[in-house]
Amino acid sequence: MNDLKLKALISLIDDPDKEIFEHVEQSLINWGPEVIPYLEDFWKSSFDPLSQSRIENIIHNIQFDQLLTDIQLWAIHKQQDLLDGLIIINRYQYPNLDETAIHLQIGELRRTVWMELMYEMSPFEKIKLLNNILFKEFGLSGNTSDYHTPQNSYISSVLESKKGNPISLSCIYSIIAQKLDIPIYGINLPKHFIAAYVENIDQSPLFYINVFNKGQIMKHEDIYSFLNQLNLPHEQKYTEPCRNLDILKRVLRNLITAYNNLGETVKKDEISLLLKVLNEFD
Repeated sequence: MNDLKLKALISLIDDPDKEIFEHVEQSLINWGPEVIPYLEDFWKSSFDPLSQSRIENIIHNIQFDQLLTDIQLWAIHKQQDLLDGLIIINRYQYPNLDETAIHLQIGELRRTVWMELMYEMSPFEKIKLLNNILFKEFGLSGNTSDYHTPQNSYISSVLESKKGNPISLSCIYSIIAQKLDIPIYGINLPKHFIAAYVENIDQSPLFYINVFNKGQIMKHEDIYSFLNQLNLPHEQKYTEPCRNLDILKRVLRNLITAYNNLGETVKKDEISLLLKVLNEFD
């Protein structure tokens, strides 16, 4: 499709005939992300609210289709890269965000910790250092005033506001730790996502970390007591590191709940489609 044909197709967006518009809409969606700059140019030159609304919906549908593809490819090829998966989810709310900024922020936090990290440090000393840099100096904290807001699940928003929910904070904490060869991984604890220091992959975690509570150290007994309160068995899936796939699925479930609480049905349904893609890899 050359420029002239594409522009001619876009010019039919404001056609009052429903069938013609639906044909134009589907053709543009099928064409994919390459048409978005043309649509944006048409939006800028149009003063018709209907045309602008239609363009916005078409762009969103194109971007969402790409998102479905991206998250499927992540599940197939890149499950080991948690940050990449979180950025894909972030793209749902912020499709035009410069994702380099996220990598730069994570990289800067890693460097800040690295400057003070010493080889001979004990696991507890490493956690103390991480806590000092991330919570005291950078200012990360749990968003207790707006716990269920969707923004708590988008990594760019968490890094900007410095407030998040247990899973987003635990993800940032573990991503930075792992980049420094500090073996911290996510624990898919019911009702409250935490992290753990796993010195030996063949053994139980050395201890647990409540990242939402500024990196509080927790013992095995604390986890068992929490499970007892929930009337849940002491199963390995609650006490051992979980897969990145499970982390992303939980992030999506949090978003589904958040959008459902806000009455944003369309967003809830779209996030449910992303979750459906990941569920196929169980």
